[in-house]
Amino acid sequence: MNKIKLQTMLKQFFNEDIGDGDLSSELLFSSSDKGSFTFYAKETGIFCGAEIIHIGFSLLDPSLQISLLKKDGETIEAGDELAVIEGPLQSLLSGERVILNLVQRMSSIATNASKAMALIEGTNAKICDTRKTIPGLRMLDKYAVRTGGAYNHRSGLYDCIMLKDNHIAFAGSISKAVNTAKSKIGHTVKIEVEIETKDQLIEAIEAGADIIMFDNRSPEEIRNWLPLVPAHIITEASGGITFDNLRAYAESGVEYISLGALTHSVKALDISALVQLKGEMVYEHH
Repeated sequence: MNKIKLQTMLKQFFNEDIGDGDLSSELLFSSSDKGSFTFYAKETGIFCGAEIIHIGFSLLDPSLQISLLKKDGETIEAGDELAVIEGPLQSLLSGERVILNLVQRMSSIATNASKAMALIEGTNAKICDTRKTIPGLRMLDKYAVRTGGAYNHRSGLYDCIMLKDNHIAFAGSISKAVNTAKSKIGHTVKIEVEIETKDQLIEAIEAGADIIMFDNRSPEEIRNWLPLVPAHIITEASGGITFDNLRAYAESGVEYISLGALTHSVKALDISALVQLKGEMVYEHH
């Protein structure tokens, strides 16, 4: 993960939330008031977001003492302490919500990825993500997918050519689209073609596609069509795939399964913050 980019992202997020100043914290507490946060898990999952905690709080206040108790990718259980942050209350309270929101989301995505990989254990398939991420959070979403043990698809429109139905329709055919792309792109960029029929599959193979995506095809269709695909062409299944039918797709023999559900509709993993004020009173923040 690009830490320089992460710093820029966090600065933007903090500026959105804090604006010209945290009125609540600055009015209630002086700069000398100290306390601590303990982040802890309230459900089982995969922890992800150690750098968010470390870099985020450090940006707000370099004097904060940050102790990370879990590493990214570790399984966490309800009650586990994840991190302790100590120092000025104004800094702790100003950064808590942004940091906690990101850690909850990333841990949920990592948990989803781990669950998906467990469901296909024993097959040769690999789970990968999609571009169905929250705008502005793609680097973090995709890092969380890797943390959970799954794989990344292309990062954006810029690092792989994917010829979908609309590209093919406008170009005139799969062959024309692939040939045009090949004539204009360098040798390091792969070309993926989305297909829905057996005839399209054959055309994509003959056109020299690097990757073939079986779009909204059943596991049975994929299993029947795979023998037509030369070994050097990578195969992928996408569309209509859920945790319930994931195993059937993995057993079809396809190499990759792209799963938008890893990122597009995650429910934040339940993580909270215990606040200790001056070593006396304890509050729970959600």
